[in-house]
Amino acid sequence: MQSYILVLIQIIAIVHDALASSSLVVPVNKHATANSLYSTHAYFNYPQYHQQNLLIDLDAPFMWRSSFPHQEMCEACPNLVRCEEFQCTDLRTTFSYESPLCAPPTNNSMDDEYNYCEICPVNVISPVTGECSQVITTYDQFMFTRSYGGKNVIPHNLYVIYPTVGSTPTWTFDPFPSSVVGVIALSSSPYALPAYLRNPVNRIIALCLPSTVSTPGVLFLGNGPYYLNPESNVDIRSLLSYTELLKHPKAFGYFIGVNAIVIKNRSINVPANATTKISTLDPYTKLRTDIYNDVFRRFSRVTKRIPPAKLVAPFGLCFNTSVNGIKVPDIDLVLQDGKKWTISTANSIKQVMEDVACLAVVDNGPTSEHAIVVGTYQFEDNFLLFNLENSTFGFSSSLLHRHTSCSNFNFTVDQ
Repeated sequence: MQSYILVLIQIIAIVHDALASSSLVVPVNKHATANSLYSTHAYFNYPQYHQQNLLIDLDAPFMWRSSFPHQEMCEACPNLVRCEEFQCTDLRTTFSYESPLCAPPTNNSMDDEYNYCEICPVNVISPVTGECSQVITTYDQFMFTRSYGGKNVIPHNLYVIYPTVGSTPTWTFDPFPSSVVGVIALSSSPYALPAYLRNPVNRIIALCLPSTVSTPGVLFLGNGPYYLNPESNVDIRSLLSYTELLKHPKAFGYFIGVNAIVIKNRSINVPANATTKISTLDPYTKLRTDIYNDVFRRFSRVTKRIPPAKLVAPFGLCFNTSVNGIKVPDIDLVLQDGKKWTISTANSIKQVMEDVACLAVVDNGPTSEHAIVVGTYQFEDNFLLFNLENSTFGFSSSLLHRHTSCSNFNFTVDQ
């Protein structure tokens, strides 16, 4: 009996040490849509244990998914947030989506079906269409089944969180990518996923978006180390530069300070009060018109020897690649502390047709809220780390220069 207890204690210690030194890890899939959206998945215990795919959103204030309770279940359902609870008021007034398209939610917003339930309707905005809808708030259960010990994926290492989420019917997600039935919020909001991470999993998001729909990238929740093949002995953290994450008074996403954009030794200044946002919903970097015009003129000058091509929307500068392909100068984002985030050809030029490639930067208008929005094309196959513990942002620039990519994570379970 004593030997059995000793073995049990040793097993518990081993499992604890494994989890204490590991991150949670899930694949990231790119969808073949016009705006190149990305999803990951989690497991849920309501209405039954199953896996669901959720759209990755760095800006969303809370998570929402298809788990709409039927009317006849509503009154007895134990996981509903009631209208008189603190979470209801907090979500509606402080951490809700903001849009002039959304009417203020009230206790009677969904009265026709659920008036006797005292439910808490909250507004959401579709990241695909921008349309406003309402969801019922519930206490949910998210489960992650794989952790990562630094070298190998550890299966069946269950990690459970209990977030407050929005529950909605499936039609809310039209026209989401096929099989995607929700939004996973990775923002700094207290109702987003990172806020529910607890020791030993730190509030650190490491995101590596794939550039192909055929092979997934990877999302880590928690501190590293992180490894990618074929350099499986190189911790990706050693390749990162770091800068401060900035707060925005009206948003829960991630912002950094960009002082200048440098193209072939010529610097384009960015106004001191300009904001730069990192987005997983915008496919290409968007620049306010004054900045876009300067970048357009400079890039046109340094690529004047490349034959032009007919423009393809939404781009303003395209090239003929039928003869020699294309190689253009790097674009450096000079950050507030002097660090440089280099955007190389793989992330600045988009092949849109067989013989046509375009500068993957678009004009966002003269009055855009953010001077710069860094879109996903610019950080595919880049390793990004959002550290909410110390408000820092880590970035690698293109991993292709290290002969690896975001699709080179080994998801194979070590038996």
